[in-house]
Amino acid sequence: MIEKTILDYLNTEMSVPAYMEEPEDKPVAYLIVEKTASSDTNHIQQSTFAIQAYAGTLYDAAVLSSAVKLVMRQAADKVSEISRCKLNAEYNYTDTQTKRYRYQSVWNITHYEEE
Repeated sequence: MIEKTILDYLNTEMSVPAYMEEPEDKPVAYLIVEKTASSDTNHIQQSTFAIQAYAGTLYDAAVLSSAVKLVMRQAADKVSEISRCKLNAEYNYTDTQTKRYRYQSVWNITHYEEE
C-alpha cells in the first residue's frame, strides 16, 4: 500500500515523526501524510499526497517543509515502488482554528504496488 510506503520512507529519512492522523500526544514538530487522490491508467498508478509539516513557529514549519521537499525529491531513487515523485505545490497552511503553524506540500507520485 503506497500510503504505508510513503509513511515508512518519511519516518526513516526525516528527523521528525510522520503520522497518517493527528497523534494524541503531539510533538512540537511532526508530519501528517494524507493521500488525497489516486488513479490507475493502463496499469500505471498515480497518487496525490499532501504532506503537512507542523512546527512551533511559522519559520520552523517552512524549514521543515523544505526538508520534506529534499527527502521526497529523492524518493524515486530510494524507494523501489516509486518511479516518479513530483512536487505539485507548497504553501503556508497554518491552521486558523487551532492556531498551529504548518506548511503543506502536495506531491504527484507514480508508483506500483508489489503483490
